[in-house]
Amino acid sequence: MKTARWHGVKDIRVEDIPEPKPGKGEVKVKVAWTGICGSDLHEYLAGPIFIPVGEDHPLSHDQAPITMGHEYCGTVSELGEGVTDLAVGDRVAIEPIFACGDCPACLEGKYNLCDTLGFVGLSGGNGGFAASSVVPARMVHKMPDGISMEQGALVEPAAVALHAVRLSKIKAGDKAAVFGAGPIGLLVVESLRVAGASEIHVVEPSEVRRQKALDLGATSVIDPTTTDAVAAIRETTGGVHVAFEVTGVPQVLPQCIDATRHEGQVLVVSIWEKEASFQPNTVVLKERQLQGTIAYRNVYPAVMALMTQGYFSAEQLVTKWIALDDIVAEGFEALVAEKSHVKILVEAPD
Repeated sequence: MKTARWHGVKDIRVEDIPEPKPGKGEVKVKVAWTGICGSDLHEYLAGPIFIPVGEDHPLSHDQAPITMGHEYCGTVSELGEGVTDLAVGDRVAIEPIFACGDCPACLEGKYNLCDTLGFVGLSGGNGGFAASSVVPARMVHKMPDGISMEQGALVEPAAVALHAVRLSKIKAGDKAAVFGAGPIGLLVVESLRVAGASEIHVVEPSEVRRQKALDLGATSVIDPTTTDAVAAIRETTGGVHVAFEVTGVPQVLPQCIDATRHEGQVLVVSIWEKEASFQPNTVVLKERQLQGTIAYRNVYPAVMALMTQGYFSAEQLVTKWIALDDIVAEGFEALVAEKSHVKILVEAPD
């Protein structure tokens, strides 16, 4: 079957591999749509980050080259032995986390903090940039009838955003700032609306993305190339209760800290290619909190329930639909060259 596989930095190849078969406790899914994630782009430009090279991942037992794609959905096409709570034809979204189940975090139910955390399509496994994918049945979530397949490909990134907001200290009526209005940043804006934030200030250099943030409920948008974002936020709010860092740009982290009020909180959502520095006194002297967040846990059902209410809409967030054959030129390279794109979906081959 046709797949898109990571071989190295700026070396993603569309090539044929044998079609996988489901083993015991596994499910085969005919892939419909797969989103290109910011993490995928990091691997393309500066990897390996999550991708195992030269040594198998301890849970996937795979190493590069691997089939990419972890934001995906499709239709169950075959059931492995022992799978009884799914049926052929079920429309499903994939929760692509590899977790050991035995480390202290896993035993506390916090499987996204697993000591050997991995992701299908990044750490190995049968990723979504392919005609079919085989995954453990526990990764498969039935989609409500009211959710389209395009919408199903957004469940994974929406889960990242909703988990980040749930993890934060935000309360109804609080003020928030979101630095970065890429796909996750925009989904954080919507998640903040769900949480009842009274003001949401978005910092983003792309005019198209700033407008999209306003369309999705942002109170104000700031172009950091022409305006001092921290000064503008503090003048308007006196400092927000929570700031979300969703850029992965080193100089933005101290701006997020400075934009918060005393006892404010910074949620670091990005995956980073480089180190970032800040003056610790900016945290110490105002008793601020710096909190990291990775992926999600136990949140897919809530995401899909919100989707049935109109949140996290594919019509609002998807800016391009492409074929798998065009994934490098029209996908990865387009995201590098055109910062106006929000989410690009890749259609699975037949």
